[in-house]
Amino acid sequence: MSDLVTFEKQGSVGVITVNNPPVYALSQGVRQGLLDGIAEGLADAGVSAMVIIGGGRTFIAGADIREFGKPPQPPDLHSVLAAIEGSRKPVVAAIHGTALGGGLEVCLACHYRVAVAAGQVGLPEVKLGLLPGAGGTQRLPRVAGVEAALKMIVSGDPVRVPKAEEMGIVDEVVGDDLRAGAVTFAERVVAEKRPLRKISATDDKLQAARANPALFDTFRKSIEREARGYLAPFKCIEAVQAAVTLPFADGLKKERALFQECMASPQSKGQIHAFFAEREATKIPDVPPGTPAKKIERAAVIGAGTMGGGIAMNFANAGIPVTVVEVTPAGTATRRARGRRNPIPRSKP
Repeated sequence: MSDLVTFEKQGSVGVITVNNPPVYALSQGVRQGLLDGIAEGLADAGVSAMVIIGGGRTFIAGADIREFGKPPQPPDLHSVLAAIEGSRKPVVAAIHGTALGGGLEVCLACHYRVAVAAGQVGLPEVKLGLLPGAGGTQRLPRVAGVEAALKMIVSGDPVRVPKAEEMGIVDEVVGDDLRAGAVTFAERVVAEKRPLRKISATDDKLQAARANPALFDTFRKSIEREARGYLAPFKCIEAVQAAVTLPFADGLKKERALFQECMASPQSKGQIHAFFAEREATKIPDVPPGTPAKKIERAAVIGAGTMGGGIAMNFANAGIPVTVVEVTPAGTATRRARGRRNPIPRSKP
C-alpha cells in the first residue's frame, strides 16, 4: 500500500482512506494506493464491500496538475477506475468537501455514491483549457442525463450534494458522520444483494439525446458568445456527444483524443500558467507561515483618479477609514462628484 492511502476493516467493510493533503490530489502514490486497496479488499474473504473516503477535510479534489507535461507514471487513472468498476465486491464512494475532476471520476467508477449535504461535486477541467480525461464526459451523461452533464462540464462549476442527489449523481445523503454512514450503506447494499451498478454499462439517460440530435448544435449556439475564442468548451460538447453516439469504450478513446488536443493547445498552457501564477501571487517568500496579520487601522490614498478612487472605495467598503488626498482642485471636484455617484462610506474626501 502507498503511504498516501490506507486500508482497514470495519466489520465486513474495507475502508480505503486517501491521505494526501491539502487537496488530496490524484498523484501517482494515490493512484497506486487505490489500486492496492481494491486488490487487498478483493483478496480478503472477510471483506464483503469497500468504501473509498478522504481522510481529512475533503474527498479527492482533482488530478495532480504538477504532473501535467511530465512522463506519465503508472498506474494511469483509467486503470485504477477500471479496477474499481470491475470489482466483484461493491465499492461505495463517500464524499465530503469537494469531489472534483478526477475525484468525481473516481466516484463515478464506484458502484454507489453517498455524501454529506455540505459536499460539492464537479468537473472543472474546462477552466484549465481541458476536458475531463478519465471518463467524466462518458459516465456523467449516463448518470445525470445529457443536458445536465453538458451544463456541468462546459461551465466547470460544481453542484452541491442535494442537487447532485436530484440529478442521480449521489445515491444517498448521509449524516455528518460520513464514514459511519458510508459503512452502513455498504452493509445494506450487501444485505439487500443489490447489483453492482456500472455506469459504463447503462445508457437509458442517453435516449432523449439520441432522439434529439439537434440538442448539441443548440447547446453550441447557446455558448457561442460567452465561449468565443476558447477551444475547450466546444471540445467538451464534442466529447459528451461521443457518449451518445459511440459505445462506451469508443467514447473513452474519443474523449482521450480530444483531451490530448486540448492539452497541446496554447490556450490550455496559458490557463494552467495563470492557475499557478494566481496561487503563487498569494505567497510572500520572506514571510514564514503562521505570521500573524497586522491590523490596519486606517489608510490614505494619494490621487483620486480611476485607480485611486477604486482603491479608496475598497478600503472603505472593508470598514477601514480612508483619507483621499488630491493635489488639484479639479481633481478634488471630480472625486467629490464620483463619490456622490458611488458613495464611499466612512471615508474622508
